[in-house]
Amino acid sequence: MAFALTSGWKGCRSPARPDHLSLKILFWGTPAYAVPSLDALVAAGQELVGVVTQPDRRRGRGKGLLPSPVKARALDLGLPVFTPERIRRDQSCQQQLAALGADLSVVVAFGQILPPEVLAQPPLGCWNAHGSLLPRWRGAGPIQWCLLQGDSSTGVGIMAMEEGLDTGPVLLERSLSIGLLENAQQLGQRLAQLSAELLVEALPRIEAAKTGPEAERLARLGVRAQEAVGISYARMLTKEDLLVEWNQSALEIHRQVMGLYPGAVTQWQGKRLKLLATEPLVDRLASQLSSDARCLLATPSAYSSALSEAAAPGTVLALAADAGLVVSTAGCPLLVRAAQLEGKSTTQGLSLLQQLGCKAGDQFGIP
Repeated sequence: MAFALTSGWKGCRSPARPDHLSLKILFWGTPAYAVPSLDALVAAGQELVGVVTQPDRRRGRGKGLLPSPVKARALDLGLPVFTPERIRRDQSCQQQLAALGADLSVVVAFGQILPPEVLAQPPLGCWNAHGSLLPRWRGAGPIQWCLLQGDSSTGVGIMAMEEGLDTGPVLLERSLSIGLLENAQQLGQRLAQLSAELLVEALPRIEAAKTGPEAERLARLGVRAQEAVGISYARMLTKEDLLVEWNQSALEIHRQVMGLYPGAVTQWQGKRLKLLATEPLVDRLASQLSSDARCLLATPSAYSSALSEAAAPGTVLALAADAGLVVSTAGCPLLVRAAQLEGKSTTQGLSLLQQLGCKAGDQFGIP
């Protein structure tokens, strides 16, 4: 267990908020997704008694040991930081956290399951801002999986935590629609902001319910128990999930590129190529496509030819200098707008065509 404390720390709280609305909060989070929630709690005048995050990890090209985004932000704010490798097994850390006397814990993408001993510590409970509309997409990757599966909407739920994986009752939730051309990073930024807003909105209600037996406290809050139907799990992604299979439909490949952004990969002349932006050239989706893609749909002769009729999936059908390149799939063609060739910078449009040096008839996905 690692612990960092800035000298003279006395809590991080804005004096502009009335004392009766100030709560002592222990914050749990790790990725950049959680930082807006941490900032929002501080800006709302809450007293952050500590921040729990994952230990420093080796990342980047140099594989240097780097702090999580939440740890970096917490230290900027002058907050004490705890980095247990496994909170379930770290009795010492559990005791130190209990000694902080938090009124409640707030969890946003922490990355570990909290044990019963930790869940029972704060008198106002442990609350999780989860990036889906439960019980849809319980688990670690709800943002990626809602895009991979083509969900038209998603949202955030403020959930009372219990021992099960994202099984607790929901206090507040709000939905938002998903754009066809929205990738996981873009959607994540919107959901991160929504999480922050809902957490600040939920705190006065949680405080007003007061302490007491958990069942009675939750009843006073009027939480919604999750339904027993419609449950889905966002499993951890693997390297195999990143590999584009061109014998899928254009829409399936597009969802893979958007959902796994920036990780979906294929092969190009023996090198790895990351696909970063695509559009499925499907007539029924025309209203959701860019003007470049709609123009291609309006002039199918630009990519429909004798070549396209016999082309294997993954074949370059046409070059569109302003838009990118049109590639065959198991169904309608796919417009590849932006990509990154191994060892090169990200390119799009004409620059992408020049970097790849491709021509009609060339094939993707060949090692």
